[in-house]
Parts: sequence; C-alpha cells; structure tokens
Amino acid sequence: MLRKAKVSDAKIIHQMINLSSNKGEMLPRSLMDLYGSLRDFLVYLDDEGSLVGFCAMHIFWENLAEVRSLYVQEESRRSGIGRKLVEACISEAITLDLMRIFTLTYQTEFFNSLGFVVTDRSKLPEKVWSDCFKCSKYPDFCDEVAMVIEL
Repeated sequence: MLRKAKVSDAKIIHQMINLSSNKGEMLPRSLMDLYGSLRDFLVYLDDEGSLVGFCAMHIFWENLAEVRSLYVQEESRRSGIGRKLVEACISEAITLDLMRIFTLTYQTEFFNSLGFVVTDRSKLPEKVWSDCFKCSKYPDFCDEVAMVIEL
C-alpha cells in the first residue's frame, strides 16, 4: 500500500537511509532534517503493514522538483515498488503544476525506464546543490548522474 509518510514513520525512514548511506547508495540525513521534510515523503507498506520503501519529492521552485531518497529494502527490490513510488511523485508533481523533475542517481536505467533522461549538471540551478555541499564527494568526486523529466 502506498501512502504519505506519517510522523511515526520518520525513525524507520531515518534508519533505512542510514543503512543505504553506509552502502554509498544515498546521502545520510539527520532525523531533524527528516522531520522537517516528512511531508515530501511517500511510503510503501507490504501486506503485513511493514514499511518496505519510500521516496520523496522536494519542490525547489515554481517549475522544478527533485525525486530523492528513493529506497526499497533489498528483499523487496525488483517487484515494482520503486516504480510505484516514483510514479506517485510524478503524479503529485503534475497535480501541483510542476512540469520539470530531476534526480541525482546511480540508477540510470531505472529512471530512464520512467522517462528521465541524462542531463548536464550545469543545466540545473545552483540551489539544487544545497544537500551536495554536505557530501564528502562534492564537488570534484561526485559520481551521481543528473537526470530530468519534462512533463
């Protein structure tokens, strides 16, 4: 089941982000940061009601949003959960009249299958790099790929 995140989900999301961050899959986020951006998150629950995945859509400006923090537990990957989460973010963006969404990712094939295309990072406004400043790979060693979809 797909739904908006609740306050009670924050600590679980935080724990999963830390696990993923330790594997180099995404940037770490503080619990305080998660509470502050919780309304950006969608979660996916399995049949038993356990949280198995999540994704966030963060609005940057009147015409730009980011799909970020996509995570699905290892044992639930390749089952369509990630696709459902990103498609829900895209649907929400359309509802909000946001017609340009970007992501910074290692999963280019996955996002390409959803209509995202690789773009030059320099085409994104500088404000999108606010989280990147916290990363040890920024600016010279960043290996994530910038992708964008125009709706």
